[in-house]
Amino acid sequence: MMNFQLTEMQQQIAQMIRDFGKAHLQQQAILEWDEAQAFPVDIFKEMGALGLMGVLVPEEYNGAGQSYLEYVTAISEVAKHCGAIGLSMAAHNSLCTGHILQFGNESQKRKYLPKLATAEFIGAWGLTEPNTGSDAMNMKCVAKKEGDHWVINGTKCWITHGKSGDVAVVIARTGDVRDSHGMSAFIVERGTPGFTAGKKENKLGMRASETAEMIFDHCIVPAENMLGQEGDGFIQAMKVLDGGRISIAALSLGIAKGAYEAALKYAKEREQFDQPIANFQGISFKLADMYTQIEAAELLTMQAADMKNRGVKMTKEAAMAKYYASEVAVRVANEAVQIFGGYGYTKDFPVEKYYRDAKLCTIGEGTSEIQKIVIAREALK
Repeated sequence: MMNFQLTEMQQQIAQMIRDFGKAHLQQQAILEWDEAQAFPVDIFKEMGALGLMGVLVPEEYNGAGQSYLEYVTAISEVAKHCGAIGLSMAAHNSLCTGHILQFGNESQKRKYLPKLATAEFIGAWGLTEPNTGSDAMNMKCVAKKEGDHWVINGTKCWITHGKSGDVAVVIARTGDVRDSHGMSAFIVERGTPGFTAGKKENKLGMRASETAEMIFDHCIVPAENMLGQEGDGFIQAMKVLDGGRISIAALSLGIAKGAYEAALKYAKEREQFDQPIANFQGISFKLADMYTQIEAAELLTMQAADMKNRGVKMTKEAAMAKYYASEVAVRVANEAVQIFGGYGYTKDFPVEKYYRDAKLCTIGEGTSEIQKIVIAREALK
């Protein structure tokens, strides 16, 4: 049974990140990264030194060796400071690093995990293509076997760290279109001939988390860089996304908490008609709804994390957590802006950024609509 009390390790991680945030994630710096769409690599190197870029990686590979409960705590605490930093941390941990951790052989793990866990390498993960968002089995990126290597041709888009990532896990078609066993996963290092970065996206929110195309033009990858067996790529990706959805739920949770805490503080300080606006029912009821929804989202997220820890199938629970928490993040951020009034519409206060960042959580790693398909399919079995 789940224990709803934070463990001593979770409390230590939360305090460590709060201290890190005060030192490295001040609002002015966050706004500057956001305005410039600058990906602050140095911050991630600092996070790597703290174990935050290899939270789930065993200590034998230089990771922190923590569980998904600690991971959720870490992601949500970072996202309270900045959703973009939380997003990059989540993508690095759960997608690229997580894929190699879950499906790599011992040689691949020893080669890549220590560098990923310490942020010597920044990781990327390539599934999505320009014409295959939710329709991943229709992918056009193709890998063909030639002797002792594979040749990859195609484009991946909406890739976190698509330009700055040092190593990417790429899923490419090695069989027939729409065959769930017709895709394979490969580890591709930056600098490999034929592997280049394409367009960097100009985004509404999460602007300090880099999103760009990855282009493969006769990119030659050694056969030893295949993850698992030929044809396993799509099945692997779906399992990785189960864990990734817990990451986005945690990210959503952190953004919602950050927006709520800012709104609560402001409501206690802002006075109208000679009293704090928190005294007015119109405001206090908003805060009550926000708080309740955040608590519910946290319970769903922790349930999924607990099941992941225990090795129990949690496809439905991860989808529910991601779906509900992401929608809550949008609602809470919207209400936070409303509580701030005109000030909430300016960059002088943090809630406008929470508002912009939150929307991505309902889209990335499977839209809310896709989550409902997954939930319904599991519920109807």
